Amino acid sequence: MSWSAPDDIFFSTSLAAYLDKKLLVLLRDGRKLMGLLRSFDQFANAVLEEAYERVIVGDLYCDIPLGLYIIRGENVVLIGELDIEKEELPAQMVQVSEAEIKRAQKAEKEAMLLKGTMRKRMEFLDLD
Repeated sequence: MSWSAPDDIFFSTSLAAYLDKKLLVLLRDGRKLMGLLRSFDQFANAVLEEAYERVIVGDLYCDIPLGLYIIRGENVVLIGELDIEKEELPAQMVQVSEAEIKRAQKAEKEAMLLKGTMRKRMEFLDLD
């Protein structure tokens, strides 16, 4: 009994399977982009149409419209197809304005910096 590869084995590992579908693209810097995949090349550079960035801070989120967006392949960590019918957020998530999410991001960043500073000051205690 011999095994033969399916005809579409190479197609299934290619971005071609995602053309004209809504995708989530996770970038190296942590940003989450969503949009319709319209084009790509051998380096995984991709073009998203109707793209937006979803920014999440705690229970707040904002979808920032980007329009037609080109993504350099070397910045892509993960690409996945979104099920349009099941695209739901947890009930506690609240959509806010772009200005409000920017304020929340700034506050979160300042809190992280403060936390890092506090840890550094207390290292001499060796709490571990």
